[in-house]
Amino acid sequence: MSSTATATTRSSGTELPTRSPLIGWLAVAAVTLGLFSIVTTEILPIGLLTSIGSSFTVSDGMAGLMMTMPGLLAAVSAPLVTVATARIDRRLMLCAFMVLLAMANFLAAAAADYWLVLVSRIMVGITIGGFWSIGAGLAERLVPAKSVGRATAVVFSAVPLGSVLGVPAGTFIGDLAGWRVTFVVVGALTIGVLVMLVVVMPALPPAGATRLSVLRTMVHGVNTRFALLLTFLIVLAHFGTYTYVTPFLEEVTDSSSKQITLFLLLYGVAGIAGNFLGGAMVIRRPRVTFGSAAGLIAVVTLLLPFLGRSAIGAVALLVIWGVAYGTVPVSSQTWFAKAAPHAPEAASVLFTASFQATFSLGALTGGVVVDHSSPSMVMTLGGITAACMVVATWAHFARRLTWPDAGGDREGAPEPDGDDV
Repeated sequence: MSSTATATTRSSGTELPTRSPLIGWLAVAAVTLGLFSIVTTEILPIGLLTSIGSSFTVSDGMAGLMMTMPGLLAAVSAPLVTVATARIDRRLMLCAFMVLLAMANFLAAAAADYWLVLVSRIMVGITIGGFWSIGAGLAERLVPAKSVGRATAVVFSAVPLGSVLGVPAGTFIGDLAGWRVTFVVVGALTIGVLVMLVVVMPALPPAGATRLSVLRTMVHGVNTRFALLLTFLIVLAHFGTYTYVTPFLEEVTDSSSKQITLFLLLYGVAGIAGNFLGGAMVIRRPRVTFGSAAGLIAVVTLLLPFLGRSAIGAVALLVIWGVAYGTVPVSSQTWFAKAAPHAPEAASVLFTASFQATFSLGALTGGVVVDHSSPSMVMTLGGITAACMVVATWAHFARRLTWPDAGGDREGAPEPDGDDV
């Protein structure tokens, strides 16, 4: 089997008419900007938590619901919303989710009571689940087969870009004009993305209705189960540690707030580089790419309690961490896609649901650990979890499991792939 067969196969029965490659890449850019606005909206409260909480006289813990609710709702809405709208043109659904996201941002900006802010976060969670499930796997329907890996990396660059550009910019605007203005600005950006989707996105008839029975069948496949396991372990390891990297840098590295801002900016830039590096490698060597990312995260988090006591050691490890984690989302999505090439949207649903659910669980678990021990212990436990993911990746190789092709070959057929070279 060709090592690129799974990721580049077009959805059967939905071949798009020949269009200008430029229009295809503009459509990819529109999806990327849509995901950028979603990521920015999802994690925007990190920089505005205190100001929002003080506006409504709620505790930091209560204000923290703005972060935990979207992830949990996204995990639930990813399968439910996608299945419920399975027969609707995907272009129309992408536009509908952008409308919902714009409404969520404007509602948060105008909220007179905190419960309205939480309602807006529910809307954000639904948007995350629906838009990610559809948009994450669209590259193969928008660009030529040879460009799918690069286009997928562009789409997933929205994740580090949201952290590097979106959140700091939102925090800066909030400091200048108030947190409500920040949400208005992001809402306006979302409207701009909506216009772009209307103009450049082609009609996207469903690539086969995504039903719950399809998802159940996929879960029975050995490669899908590995994808779920690997995603669970690495996302748990990452978000269980990275969520509390600021307390670590404050308490262990003894860094100032300005230093921490610089360190995290460097981490984000490294994440962008890792995203494109992973996108270039993962199509041909999915096991090596995903396993190497987990191995680097394991090494970094296990070394941080020792080398992270100095600023130089901390920033060096954070840069490595950024490169490694930048590879994770595109690797996870690609693994799900390779496990089910015949059902690309269903693969994206499972990717989104598992990623978002584990994101919330990782942050919650890390919080419990840090409250009862220390940030250094959080890093150590996260490193051990990431190491378990490396072992699981090796087990996939040891069993000589490969991926089916779009023709419907059963999972695990003994065909060579790039990782076996």
